[in-house]
Amino acid sequence: MTYDQALAYLYSFADFERHDSREAARFDLRRVHHILDRLGNPHLGRLTVHIAGTKGKGSTAAFLAAILQTAGYRTGLLTSPHLCVFPERIRLDGSMIPETALPPLIARLEPEVERYHRDPAWGTLTTFELVTLAAFMYFAECGATAQVLETGLGGRLDATNVVPNPDVCVITPISLDHTEVLGNTIAAIATEKAGIVKPGTPVVSAPQLPDASEVIRTRCRAQGDRLVDVGRVASTRLFSRDLDGQHFEITTCNRRYDLFTTLLGDVQLENAATAVVAAEQLPLGADERAAHAIVGGIASARWPGRLEVLSHDPLVIADGAQNAASAERLSDALGTLSRRRAILVVGTSKDKDVGAMASALAPVADRAIAVRSENPRSAPMHAVAAAFAAAGMTVEPGGSTAEGIRRAIEIAGPDGLVCITGSLFVVGEALTHFGRNPDGLQVYVPPSAAPATEGETGALLRSIT
Repeated sequence: MTYDQALAYLYSFADFERHDSREAARFDLRRVHHILDRLGNPHLGRLTVHIAGTKGKGSTAAFLAAILQTAGYRTGLLTSPHLCVFPERIRLDGSMIPETALPPLIARLEPEVERYHRDPAWGTLTTFELVTLAAFMYFAECGATAQVLETGLGGRLDATNVVPNPDVCVITPISLDHTEVLGNTIAAIATEKAGIVKPGTPVVSAPQLPDASEVIRTRCRAQGDRLVDVGRVASTRLFSRDLDGQHFEITTCNRRYDLFTTLLGDVQLENAATAVVAAEQLPLGADERAAHAIVGGIASARWPGRLEVLSHDPLVIADGAQNAASAERLSDALGTLSRRRAILVVGTSKDKDVGAMASALAPVADRAIAVRSENPRSAPMHAVAAAFAAAGMTVEPGGSTAEGIRRAIEIAGPDGLVCITGSLFVVGEALTHFGRNPDGLQVYVPPSAAPATEGETGALLRSIT
């Protein structure tokens, strides 16, 4: 089996990142537990951090993985989706899973999957479930002593929610997203996210909206867990920031940390505070050693596609904001990083509230280039363009992400500001366009990918001119 064949096998199952049909009723952790048991339970036997939330969970996971690695743990990190290449999802001590390591894992996994599917008592397996299984197998084979697991969607029925006794559960800020699966209220979504909470496990929660806080508190009381509210036990003070990073301090009930991160924006200070408080719940060693691990881990953490500077002339920033709440944070961040009005290169997924995102970004942008990513779930350009035009911006079609970027840079000139946003899939294509895809690996695009067509671009030009 080759690397491409292994990827093709994974993508041959239900892949809800690339297709619209997602129903909570389809998810059943019993099938994941069944395969894990057949594989010898490779998910057990190591320190585990489990993270759920709507926004900030990837950055928080990256901070915590870097902290654990600095503390001397051999650390696995499972995240989703990937920006440029599949191996980004499965990392060990910061390095992506090698292409050569994936085919043997899938070759071992495939017969167990086929055996189960002869009589799929709890429904058929999904791409995300198989990726999660492969990650556990890889961590076990490589002798990982710690693992940081980011949920893919929700938490209660997420494939990562199979470790019975995590060392800490972390819930990052919850907002409205994936409402077709998780529910259309903050309380309903928080109920799914809080499903990762297990009896006897400390729970660290980032500051939340009131309805989410109440759900999390109720869940922790029911499970007899200690809830640590980051907003109550930690404070953050910014010393300085520029396009290279931020110097700040975090003070917790235990000590004060003098910190630096290359990740930009106020939101990353909040994510760092959540990671620091969560790290204080873990066995990182004696006090000074633990403090060293926290300071070093925050400084070394990298998480691409979040307020990432891709160019300085003009200033080009990519950010994976993909709902109204994250678009509001992006708008605030752009206002602090530059006085220039932005030209947006924007494409979204079909299930997003594009109008709310456009309204959030209108205060910092005059113009938008509507694009469509290669992901089949991407929204048509005319829908994106209409939403941003309604928010008062001048809009034009950009075609593909790369074409939109070239047009925005042409308009911006050397002194302008371009912001690429709306979807992690658009941001991933932007990173590839700027040569940032990790280790030079090629992007795998399943045959079902549906990029913007010439006909759609022409129709959009006619509709807005």
